Amino acid sequence: MSAAKAITPDVLVVGGGPAGLSAATTLRELGVDKVVLLERDTVVGGIPRHCGHSPFGMREFRRILSGTRYAARLEARARDRGVEILTRHSVLSVGDGVVRAVSPDGPSEFRPRRILLATGTREASRAARLVSGERPLGILNTAALQAYVYLEKLAPFRRPVIVGTELVAMSAILTCLSGGIRPAAVIEANADPTARFPFWLLPRLLGIPVHYRTEIGAINGKDRVQEVLARSQAGELGIDCDGVLFTGAFTPESALARLGGLAIDQGSGGPVVDAFGRTRDGAIFAAGNLLRPVETAGWCWAEARRIAGSIARDLEGGLSPRRASIPIRTGAGIKLVVPQEIDSKEIDRVDLPRALPELQLRFSERLRGTLTLSAGDSVLWSRRITSAPERRILIPTAHLAIPPAATELTLQVVQSKAP
Repeated sequence: MSAAKAITPDVLVVGGGPAGLSAATTLRELGVDKVVLLERDTVVGGIPRHCGHSPFGMREFRRILSGTRYAARLEARARDRGVEILTRHSVLSVGDGVVRAVSPDGPSEFRPRRILLATGTREASRAARLVSGERPLGILNTAALQAYVYLEKLAPFRRPVIVGTELVAMSAILTCLSGGIRPAAVIEANADPTARFPFWLLPRLLGIPVHYRTEIGAINGKDRVQEVLARSQAGELGIDCDGVLFTGAFTPESALARLGGLAIDQGSGGPVVDAFGRTRDGAIFAAGNLLRPVETAGWCWAEARRIAGSIARDLEGGLSPRRASIPIRTGAGIKLVVPQEIDSKEIDRVDLPRALPELQLRFSERLRGTLTLSAGDSVLWSRRITSAPERRILIPTAHLAIPPAATELTLQVVQSKAP
């Protein structure tokens, strides 16, 4: 292997989805001289580039676009602002201020002043869900379906069973319709849909049966899927179909963060960050769906712009060095919180905008009660709340009166669970 080329940008962005493109573009708009973006695929755009349906782009471009056109616009804007985009670059390691990558042209070594990880998220596979049965053709996840329908103009099946009711499942239904595919059923393990109203109405409006409190038990078929055995409290149900589409159950693509020795939060699956998007390695920031699974493209785009502002400010010496911050612990039923740490010395500085101005929470189950944020016996914030799993909950942090002696904060839901 030839010697690695040494490149020294001001900021290196790893990942070319909406978050990575947004951050790179914003950094250039803020005057950062050399911004390089690495993408392992042949084109940038992330998940939206596979989506031939709308709606994308209202927040970013003030118009409704298909995912494909939205991704193309993000790329065009980044290139127009002077971002150097390097595709087909697979990052091998991140650590000690050095990022090593390989491409068809050989190895490269980057020594940036700051690094932004925006490696996104992925859907849980059949193996990760521990679904038994035979292994015939016709078992896909949403990304593969979208690539077949929108990029290859192919229909991988005609009557699939869709597993999951997250927003991405509704996107999968739209993709199916675009490809002349009619889902046989939707299966959801929980008692309620995960997607918010009115999105979860889509299968009902289309006459697609939805089975709640139901899990996929086994997949049967020889050359191709022929039947799914679904299990519920009412018993076992056989569904004739020619495919299975696994949607949702996202996990952050945190392999690089883990290999780089960054602290990983067990709740979110992404790196531990502070309110500026900094990991515990103060020179490495994180953005987008690497922080938590999963937010919309527009949310990631806007959040990454704010994190880019933190990076630009840090390059100018406007952020204090990363210190040991106050950790945020979560109680029963709270799946995750982002950020996971707060620096009490900087939280009251009105001249220092935070990239993550709220604590972002998700529940792992339906809860009803009083959500509280406490420092010891002192309640800093509270609110009556009823929320389903995976709903975004925001707690503003701008005016929290954190006691100087606080060593940790605690988030919990007090009182009873919702019936």
